[in-house]
Amino acid sequence: MAEYLVDEAAVDAVLTASRTLVAVATMSLGAAAEDTTIAQYRALVVLASRGPQRMAGLAAALAVTPSTAGRMCDRLVRKGVIRRHRARTDRRAVQVSITAAGLQVVSQATARRRALIADILRKLPPRQQPAVASALQAFARAAGEIPDSLWPADPAEPQPAARTGPGPARPATATGRS
Repeated sequence: MAEYLVDEAAVDAVLTASRTLVAVATMSLGAAAEDTTIAQYRALVVLASRGPQRMAGLAAALAVTPSTAGRMCDRLVRKGVIRRHRARTDRRAVQVSITAAGLQVVSQATARRRALIADILRKLPPRQQPAVASALQAFARAAGEIPDSLWPADPAEPQPAARTGPGPARPATATGRS
């Protein structure tokens, strides 16, 4: 991906918006917030969007060390929202994947987040909303985020990887989830 000069006004605007988005993310966890940190929730989203991961891959996606990812996964396994298992292609490798309970946490938080974001967008004139959507889609793409519509149908099953440039592998197939 090409890199360009950074507009400091854009950095300031995204920084300001990110405070709101962090608040929305925190509020969206609802009752799960008592048991699930934002970092743990992010791990669940990575597993839901990218399928089973080796610990090193999960750590890279979360931008943490493998030992930090391992401790986080220990907690998530105890909560029953992820599971550890042997990789199908290499029985020596251990992968983690999201469970049905973990998918429920992600689905409920996503529904609450969608409602909170809609409440904020209602305060913008309709003609400004597409510009916000377009800018945030571009930002998410640049960050390597996978849109919900491209998440695997069954994130517990290994996904064939398709490289789209630097960064983690992306699922090669998509579903029509919204």
